[in-house]
Amino acid sequence: MKNLLKPVVAAGLMLTASALPMMAAPAAAQDARGVGVVSLPAVIANSNAYRTAEQQRQTTYQAQISQAETRRQQIEAQLTPLIQQFNTARQAASPDQQALQQQATQIQQIEQAGQRELQAILAPVSLSRAYVTEQIEDRLDEAVQAAATKRNVTLILDATSGQVIFAGAQHNLTQDVLTELNTLVPSVQVTPPQGWVPREIREQQAAAQAQQTAQQQQPSGR
Repeated sequence: MKNLLKPVVAAGLMLTASALPMMAAPAAAQDARGVGVVSLPAVIANSNAYRTAEQQRQTTYQAQISQAETRRQQIEAQLTPLIQQFNTARQAASPDQQALQQQATQIQQIEQAGQRELQAILAPVSLSRAYVTEQIEDRLDEAVQAAATKRNVTLILDATSGQVIFAGAQHNLTQDVLTELNTLVPSVQVTPPQGWVPREIREQQAAAQAQQTAQQQQPSGR
């Protein structure tokens, strides 16, 4: 489940009736029982734990959010006259292409530097969001299994995989999984522990350590 969650959560797509491929399903599929469809990103985003954490984060990281917004406005104020000057210059009868290129380069450099600066300011906020999501993901598999058991579902299809041919309303487990997840994870911690890094980075570090250990254990050639 956790491996499945990475592309699913990143995609952030929600299943709707109109999103299903307009294909005629076989009669056996239409009469199928024990099949469920679930949108995992919708479950996470609508869970009580996630919504509460989103609200708490606005208070916990208010200083960083305010600082980023102030800096964003400053960058925008710096860029606005440069962009206006660039647009005016390129509309001239015989624009200086070299000067235009220099202006465009300057604008792009300021934008990129500003983006990096804002990302650095908001890094604790991004880390908090990753920490919140991972805590919920850790119980998501359990919530899916509990919902499937209560609905007597033996097969659950990922709503974002594109492999769903037919799914009636009775097969949609999104609300059921959401109910189970709200019970299992009523709330989560907003502030990550000191030194915490997202699961993806931990896995990369573990793989690198395993590779290094394997190399050290290999007999040296003579």
